[in-house]
Amino acid sequence: MKNTLSLVLAVFLLAGTLSACSDEGSAFETKSYTPEGVEINGIDIQVTDREIVVFPSSDGQFHIDYAESAKEFYEISVSDGGILTMVSQSDKEWTDYIGGSTSAGADQITVQIPDVALSTLTLCTTKENISLPALNVTDQLTLSTNGGDISFENISAADSITVENKNGDITGTITGSYDDYAITCTIKKGESSLPDEKGGGSKTLTAINNNGDIDIEFISE
Repeated sequence: MKNTLSLVLAVFLLAGTLSACSDEGSAFETKSYTPEGVEINGIDIQVTDREIVVFPSSDGQFHIDYAESAKEFYEISVSDGGILTMVSQSDKEWTDYIGGSTSAGADQITVQIPDVALSTLTLCTTKENISLPALNVTDQLTLSTNGGDISFENISAADSITVENKNGDITGTITGSYDDYAITCTIKKGESSLPDEKGGGSKTLTAINNNGDIDIEFISE
């Protein structure tokens, strides 16, 4: 009986110690990034477990607001071609996943985009939502998540739009005519407002979903 009690106490002590260790470096700090002195032609955000919310900029500048810690942070850069990139980085060990949780507000990234036509826009995340306002992309627009919803309003792209999801819904409106797009739609365990295949059109729309619905409508300009 004494041996069993000692073992239980040891387990609780070890769990408490590991939990305390996991808290070190986990404090999140709110930050903001604004590219200065460079022209932004596109945005590429590749993150994990973060909601991505895009809305119009009120001052004509690009802004990214986020939170990071010593163990969960981001690499943000602008390429010579003017592509603003944000990529998740992690220095977490296995003990950091014991009893840990994301601090309030740290699970969302907000992106402010001025009224300009980007050449490309790529937003990818996991376990969280992606939402976009009305915007125009002159080349390719790609949205992807796993475990969240994708929603957008009056988006358009001169070349292609790709939306991909798993365990969530895809809902939105595209500016332009239905006949403008060649469509490929793949869906499992859900309903879709799009045909499986449609030819014609100078642009392409690819919609993929597994265990969720696709509800995309076309809005005349």
